[in-house]
Amino acid sequence: MENVQEVLRAILSEQLGELAGVLSVHEMGVFPAACLRGQLGLPGNADARRVLNFRDKYLQKSLLPSDVRRARCRYLPVGTPYEEAAVDLGTPFVVKPATGAGSQRTSVVRSPEEYARALKPFSGRSDVEVVAESFIDAPEIYLDGIWQHGALQWSSLSKYHKSPLSAVQSNVLAAYVLDRRQCPEFFARMEAMARRVLAPLEAPDCVFHMEAFQQADGLTFGECAVRLPGALSPRVNQLTYGVDLIDIEIALALGETPEPPYGHRTPDRFHGYLLLRRPRVGTLTQEDFERAFSFDELHYSAGPDARVGPYGSVGRAVVSDTDASGLGDTIDAIARFNETGDARGSLSLT
Repeated sequence: MENVQEVLRAILSEQLGELAGVLSVHEMGVFPAACLRGQLGLPGNADARRVLNFRDKYLQKSLLPSDVRRARCRYLPVGTPYEEAAVDLGTPFVVKPATGAGSQRTSVVRSPEEYARALKPFSGRSDVEVVAESFIDAPEIYLDGIWQHGALQWSSLSKYHKSPLSAVQSNVLAAYVLDRRQCPEFFARMEAMARRVLAPLEAPDCVFHMEAFQQADGLTFGECAVRLPGALSPRVNQLTYGVDLIDIEIALALGETPEPPYGHRTPDRFHGYLLLRRPRVGTLTQEDFERAFSFDELHYSAGPDARVGPYGSVGRAVVSDTDASGLGDTIDAIARFNETGDARGSLSLT
């Protein structure tokens, strides 16, 4: 998908006639989409260089203002020895694709042996293919929002059940929306970080997804993408706030100018999602989930022919609660049940 020449050739070969716009909801398609807009004279962001500020993790972190705390980051040119990276970043450190892949091919490295395994999935043909970052052991949160006219127009703060990296390694990917009334200073700090990140990186009008680490002494920036948030985040934001990020993303790609406010209602229920997996031991059915918990939405099929989606998922669920803290407890219980098949301590929503 990142091979712009091949994508453009495929589109030109179809002789599609009049085109209204182009967009990608996939991280790997953001750069080609900007290039295509420029080549085909389509509306929306066509500045491919600026897009790289939100694709390449080294470029992004190196361009941030000095007061934005972040992990140390460096490229791993072909042949870089483990000892060099370990001295530079400390141990453990993280190895990942420089341009990101939703935590795919991302590894925490603690030894030369783990370093060799972490590099194995990469081509070894580029000195800017792989980055290493200092490891931050802290809960991850994220801000989904709308950046327009050079300003933050709307945002929603959510917390991961466990990090996306742990979900790649067989845990359930899950997250839930937080309540601004319960932690207003926390929201303010994340929104201030978004402004300190998006403006210097020259963000276009966009829907964005920014991740950060929640540490005892403050927030540490993780990364920021100028695309729709992944998994079911658009769905839970729409259910909670009535804001359709997908519709806004399409409007921007068509050259329209959706104007704020997009929606500032106080939620009466907060929503979260889970990408459900096969349990580590035994089997589960949709009926097992329904007996143990209450759901707003549930689709689960773990049979031998089930299609396996992102993060090993064979199903998805949306749950809600009038209290965001209670919602977090419910997410934890469902995830534990899914991973182990053990319903002890499960919660029923009211």
